[in-house]
Amino acid sequence: MTPDRQDAPHHEPASFGNPDLPAEGVGNTADDPASTTMTGPQNLVVESQFPDQMVAPATDVSTQAFFWSSFNISPRRVQDGGWARELTKADFALSDEIAGVNMYLEAGAIRELHWHQTAEWALMTRGRCRITTLGRQGLPSVEDVEAGDLWYFPAGLPHSLQGLGPDGAEFVLAFDDGEQSESNTLLLTDWFAHTPPEVLAKNFGVAQEVFADIPLHNLWIFPGEVPGDLEADQAAAGVEWGDEPVIFRLSRSTPVHENSGGKIQIADSTNFRASTTVAAALTTINPGSMRELHWHPNADEWQYYLQGQGRMTVFNTGPHANTTDFKAGDVGVVRRNLGHYVENTGDDVLVYIETFRSDRYEEVSLANWLSHLPPALVSAHLNIPVETLATFARGTQGIVPVPGR
Repeated sequence: MTPDRQDAPHHEPASFGNPDLPAEGVGNTADDPASTTMTGPQNLVVESQFPDQMVAPATDVSTQAFFWSSFNISPRRVQDGGWARELTKADFALSDEIAGVNMYLEAGAIRELHWHQTAEWALMTRGRCRITTLGRQGLPSVEDVEAGDLWYFPAGLPHSLQGLGPDGAEFVLAFDDGEQSESNTLLLTDWFAHTPPEVLAKNFGVAQEVFADIPLHNLWIFPGEVPGDLEADQAAAGVEWGDEPVIFRLSRSTPVHENSGGKIQIADSTNFRASTTVAAALTTINPGSMRELHWHPNADEWQYYLQGQGRMTVFNTGPHANTTDFKAGDVGVVRRNLGHYVENTGDDVLVYIETFRSDRYEEVSLANWLSHLPPALVSAHLNIPVETLATFARGTQGIVPVPGR
């Protein structure tokens, strides 16, 4: 028997701000509040961190791979002198292009001499650090970096890091392979300890007894004396100027976009020639403003939130659109070509870094695209009059300021 139409499930037509049928979201449950009942175990502290997941915007639809993680939930590896915590693909499945490490070295502490099978890009977030490395032509570099500065070491090139006074150094590392772990590096002490003493003696032209007291276990991070004058260390290391710089003062660079809503500063191989596998943007968004609707066609975006709080909606095929919230210490990943924005939802300035496994920074601005199409074509798609489209923001803004500011 065919049920009476009055007894069949009823769905209101899709509407502005709530486009899906069947309708999704808490906003559709006003007549049936039992629909949102949650009687199982709950962690209210965790839930409070994600208001836009607990009560999502009505425009969210379906689900997709979770694009949030955080150094705040990553275990710290601690040794005398400092610590590190990491997020690799093993920890954050979506992050297969970039692995991230947050590290701290107290004043004088040393991240021992080592090298990786991947490139290492880093942003200083607090304090000061002395870095050493050897370039592709065998030329040494010894440099001091501070908050807002970058360094880049190509895969296979040796380096060290040492905290400077008075507060040591904290930084975030981005490796250009999501599987790279900070606990899986090629360490100087390990190589010495696992090389026959007679081979060491032959290699360095000294007696075997010279190596009698070398460490039998690696150091990784260990305390040390705060290094002295930079120029003295550069002279002792035989630094010869003219090699490609391995550092870049990102926070002092000229923004590519800047207005009352904030600014975007870029570092890639066009202005930081050494950085051939990682491009980055340092993004600052004032309260109420937002990173405009856009996408990146050449790489996934790996984000590290340094200050403030915000929310991001990621638009995927399907359609899938999901919104989540980010705070300092959190990490986000947006797959290449997926549309998104980041909105400052707090009272403080929102600052985060965008990194990409690429030699250059690329983005497509939705506003820029629409402003370079025949207006009648856009009108036919969106059912917005041509004269109204003429009032839309034109070109790439980078940051969308609060109206009227």
